[in-house]
Amino acid sequence: MAATPQTPAWPQEGLTRVPYWVYQDADLYRQEMDRVFRGRSWNFLCLAAELPGPNTFRTSDLGDMPVVVTRDAEGAFHAFENRCAHRGALLVFKPAGSAREMACVYHNWTYDLTGKLTGVAFRRGIKGSGGMLPDAQPDAQAPRQLKIENYHGLLFGTLADGMPPVEDYLGADVAEKVRRVMAKPVKPLGGYSQMLPNNWKLYMENVKDTYHASLLHLFFTTFRINRLSQRGGVIVGGDGGCHVSYSITDAVKSDDYEKAGMRSAAGGFALEAPEVLDSVDEIGDGITVQIVGVFPGFVLQQIKNCLAVRRVAPRGLESTELFWTAFGYADDDQARTELRLAQANLIGPAGFISMEDGAATGFVQRAIIGAGDHQAVVEMGGRDVASNESRISETSVRGFWQAWRARMGL
Repeated sequence: MAATPQTPAWPQEGLTRVPYWVYQDADLYRQEMDRVFRGRSWNFLCLAAELPGPNTFRTSDLGDMPVVVTRDAEGAFHAFENRCAHRGALLVFKPAGSAREMACVYHNWTYDLTGKLTGVAFRRGIKGSGGMLPDAQPDAQAPRQLKIENYHGLLFGTLADGMPPVEDYLGADVAEKVRRVMAKPVKPLGGYSQMLPNNWKLYMENVKDTYHASLLHLFFTTFRINRLSQRGGVIVGGDGGCHVSYSITDAVKSDDYEKAGMRSAAGGFALEAPEVLDSVDEIGDGITVQIVGVFPGFVLQQIKNCLAVRRVAPRGLESTELFWTAFGYADDDQARTELRLAQANLIGPAGFISMEDGAATGFVQRAIIGAGDHQAVVEMGGRDVASNESRISETSVRGFWQAWRARMGL
């Protein structure tokens, strides 16, 4: 897309500068729904385990486009646009359930679980009066069908032709870290959603910003779950848009944050139930925090024994809905399930670890309203897009913008 007066040129510094107009331009938002979410991207839809058997469905999104994900009578997965071919009404309102067909509430046109139109109410009229002409094509505006791939229990969908397999899209190193968590069949434990007062890109940048985690989140630092001084690293994969950040809790407790006077290392805090932070090294590699971000809007997390997926759904230029689904392994015993559920209280809209993220990204959206011709500085860890042993880096943020610019032609 060539630069126009409506779309300023990207700063000459490249990936180390992010212009604030990218979060404020309504035309750009509409373009990225087509070029990013409905373009050459694999979009996370849901866990395969959220469709527990034949003839089940789950609603999801492809950017701001509503989607239905189904599992047919033979157990095969499908995904299609949640829109009736007739007048464009939503086909499915419930977030999940069982069904053998979908019926539009508006005029009762019916669809099978692949999204194919199977019936038109009163198509032939009544007693020779009314109805459609013989040459009518009621499915001319049929819901769009997604290509779908089940990657180790994660269902991804795309509208683009010729997409590489999900594993290639992730890159080998990122894919290995996804498989690390999704190594066994999983079971959903529950979920929730929250509305964020900011452009969707600000949240995904935040996920990829390994530099902020122990500075913004007092809980992380105080209880030594994640400090930049701990062992860990950042892996960047795919075309730059996929990443992993991870840390390993050190046996020896350092006081580097306290000596530096960091706000996030304020003393005097304790847990009434410290057992909530007890954890089991069930994977066996010592990693206590692992966050995987997949372009454009998917997060897979392990924080101690709390496992969850997050799905980003744009809801307009300055609003984002974030869906969380906590899960465990299908072979978990009751004690392990209870541990996961207890630690799930640390995340989400009111979680001690996560609640600041929605506020911080909202602060950015509010602050830049008059600064469209200014830019964010993204130079921590250098200027390149590459894996790094240090998490004092914005390499994966630069990778996000590398992937975004490639799709947007900017």
